[in-house]
Amino acid sequence: MIELLVVMAVIALLLAIAVPRYFHSTDRAKEAVLKQNLAQMRDAIDKYYGDKGRYPDELEDLITGKYLRRIPPDPITESTVTWISVPPQAGEQGRIFDVKSGAPGAALDDTQYGDW
Repeated sequence: MIELLVVMAVIALLLAIAVPRYFHSTDRAKEAVLKQNLAQMRDAIDKYYGDKGRYPDELEDLITGKYLRRIPPDPITESTVTWISVPPQAGEQGRIFDVKSGAPGAALDDTQYGDW
């Protein structure tokens, strides 16, 4: 019986060490995907502007123009409709100069998702 208690204590100790590391790794992975998705959409917006001389009016314009296959989901909110469009400065044509995440909260480095 004592051996069983020792084994259970060792398993509990290992779980106490491993579980927090697992959750941090999933959060880091979501943040890495978010950064990659933002870079991909910003690159597509820049290419759209380079080809057409104006910014897109909607994110769907990037799909119809074959700059993206699909709008990538925000991995934090797990939705494609939470992206926040940033309009261009006055005098520029189009409505989307940049995109930001609409996810609430802060990243592991204490920066806000919406500031990326």
